Amino acid sequence: MDDCIFCKIVAGDLPSEEIAHTERVIAIRDINPAAPVHLLVIPRDHIPGIAEIAAAPEGLLDELFGLANEVADKEGVGDSGYRLVFNNGPDSGMLVPHLHLHVLGGAPLGPIASAGAGRG
Repeated sequence: MDDCIFCKIVAGDLPSEEIAHTERVIAIRDINPAAPVHLLVIPRDHIPGIAEIAAAPEGLLDELFGLANEVADKEGVGDSGYRLVFNNGPDSGMLVPHLHLHVLGGAPLGPIASAGAGRG
């Protein structure tokens, strides 16, 4: 995808702070962190979202979760705990339509807010 920010990062056309990688997945530091540790684990191939994951190569999810666990340990949050988040679609807050897994930790994150809280 010519206009995909993550595809440009994977291709080396945009800078990023790489934490680790495998043959099919890369982990980078988020440039707008929502926690002291906020990493993104991104497939190298363009996958727009969750709906398209079924057509992804076999073992890709295993690789995403495996690298997420590896970088959580590397960043020192493996034992204290971390959150893994997939956003899907604009209402979820997904800013880049390329499948990616957020790894958040480094401080107590609290409960996940319920959708629609405070709406009457």
